[in-house]
Amino acid sequence: MSLFVTKSLSMLSADAEQGSLKRALGAGQLIALGIGAIIGAGIFTLTGVAAGTYAGPAVTLSFIAAALGCVFAGLCYSEFSTMIPVAGSAYTYAYATMGELIAWIIGWDLVLEYAVGAATVSIGWSSYLVSILHDFHITLPPP
Repeated sequence: MSLFVTKSLSMLSADAEQGSLKRALGAGQLIALGIGAIIGAGIFTLTGVAAGTYAGPAVTLSFIAAALGCVFAGLCYSEFSTMIPVAGSAYTYAYATMGELIAWIIGWDLVLEYAVGAATVSIGWSSYLVSILHDFHITLPPP
């Protein structure tokens, strides 16, 4: 059996009908999830520090570049969802077009992406907590 074996659209649809993968989140919920991750740490904690330390006035250009990247990523995901209309995102698309090995790599890459995003949010919010406690003259020991 080859690691580059693909699944046809009919096989993917049959798997979806059996209940292996069901859509649980709608478009609005996915948008809210993305905005929550961005607002969680990126805008309020890390962006200001990076802009003040490294970017200066060029922060506007960096936001425009990031917005363009988000637009293209959104277009890619909309293409995935119209070509392969079953749940599973980039993993399912890769399985149908490039094979099992590439889909496995993309699946674990998505897990890593969410883990790094969650770690970034937790670092941002923990620095908020340390700052608030410091305002009340409570000092936490360093890790």
